[in-house]
Amino acid sequence: MKKFSIPIKYGIAIAAGLIAYFLVLSLFGAHRNPVFSLFNGVIMAFGMYEAIKKYRLKSGTKFKYQKGFMTGLLTGFNATIIFTIFFGLYSTEWNPDFLNELLSMWRSDYDTSVGLILFVVAIMGFATSFILTLAYMQLFKDSWNTKDAKKHTLGN
Repeated sequence: MKKFSIPIKYGIAIAAGLIAYFLVLSLFGAHRNPVFSLFNGVIMAFGMYEAIKKYRLKSGTKFKYQKGFMTGLLTGFNATIIFTIFFGLYSTEWNPDFLNELLSMWRSDYDTSVGLILFVVAIMGFATSFILTLAYMQLFKDSWNTKDAKKHTLGN
């Protein structure tokens, strides 16, 4: 359980940040405007960066790319699952009129259900997690630009 503690802890923290941001937006009625969801990426980015950084510091000199990648991916996926569950509860139980207000500007002949909206929210979160993890691992991976690594190139 110890190796999963960072993704769980940081995933819950990211989800709490996303939920808090959504609820603050709802106080002002701005949660109906999808453009404000761009800041969700900033919240995800900060939390995932901190999770991978914490894992790298914890693992010391034996930091493996694959383990760091899984840490970032699991952190983002945990946050996405928790936020999607919250979003589903909010849009069906706590504020049933929310989806009609959200979709009023796009609705035409399409029958958009709650399931489709939750699917889109989840896919957006999973995609953001995957892309951020790929980007951050470029920062955290060990460099091959060392004297020892030059021995393994074709030029020598």
